Amino acid sequence: QWLTSRQNPLTARVTVNRMWMRYFGRGIVETEDDFGRQGSGPSHPELLDWLAVEFMERGWSQKALHRLILTSAAYQQSSAADHPQATEKDPRNILLSRQNRFRLEGEIIRDAGLVASGLFAPKVGGPSVYPPIPAGVMNSGQNAREWVTSIGEDRYRRGMYTFLWRATPHPTMSLFDGPDAVASCTRRNRSNSPLQALTLLNDEAVKEFADALAARALKSKDPLGHAFELAMARQPNATERERLRRFVASQKDEAGGSEVAAYTGLARVLLNLDEFMTRE
Repeated sequence: QWLTSRQNPLTARVTVNRMWMRYFGRGIVETEDDFGRQGSGPSHPELLDWLAVEFMERGWSQKALHRLILTSAAYQQSSAADHPQATEKDPRNILLSRQNRFRLEGEIIRDAGLVASGLFAPKVGGPSVYPPIPAGVMNSGQNAREWVTSIGEDRYRRGMYTFLWRATPHPTMSLFDGPDAVASCTRRNRSNSPLQALTLLNDEAVKEFADALAARALKSKDPLGHAFELAMARQPNATERERLRRFVASQKDEAGGSEVAAYTGLARVLLNLDEFMTRE
C-alpha cells in the first residue's frame, strides 16, 4: 500500500522516468537506477512530477502514459541537429531541443530485419524459440547446451521470444549489448564494434533476411527503390539511387548476370547500413 500511496510518489517517478528513457535514450533523471543523494538530479523536475501525477491519475495505466509521451511535441521532433547554437550550448541535448538518435537494441534490429524481409511471424505469446546461431556457440559455457534451431514460423518470431541461457546467451543479442541473466539491468550500454557490422553481413539469420528481401524487391517494377523503402521506410534520393545502381551492376557482373545474387548483395548492404539500425 505504501509503494503506491499518493504520499509516496517514488514508484510513479521511477516508472515514468524509465519509460521516458526508452523513448529518448536518457531519463529525466539520468541515473535511472538511483534516485538517491548519489544519483543525478532531474533535468526537468517539474516535468517528472507532472508525468508521475498523470500516471497515478490515469489509474497507473502504462498504455495511457506511453500514448501521452508518444503524442507529445517533444517526442515527435526531428533528430536532425539543425541549430548549430543549440548543439554548441547543449551538445548532449539535455534540454530536448531535438529528438535523440541512437542505435536500436539487438531484439529490435532482428525485428526490423524480419519485417523488411517479409518473414516476420506475428504470433503473440507461447514458448521461447530458437532462431539460427553460429555452430559451436552452445559449447562455450561450462556445460554444452543443446540448441535445436526452430523451423516454420517459430524461426521468424520477434527477438523478445528468443530463448536465453544464463551462461551462454544468444550471441547476436550479446553482441548488441543485450544483458545476461546474472544481474538485473535497468539500462543497456550502446557500443559500436566491427563485430556488429560483420554479424549483420554474415550471420545466418541475417542472410535469410537478405535472401527474402531480395526476392520481395524483385517482384516490384522498381526493385532497387522498393528494397530501399522496405529497409529504410523512405525512397532513396538521387545520389543514393545512383550509388546503389552502380553497386547492383557490379554485383551482377560478378555473379554472371544473376539479378537474384545482385539484389541479395544489395539487401545485405541495406540491412547493414547505419540508418537501418538507428532510431532517428
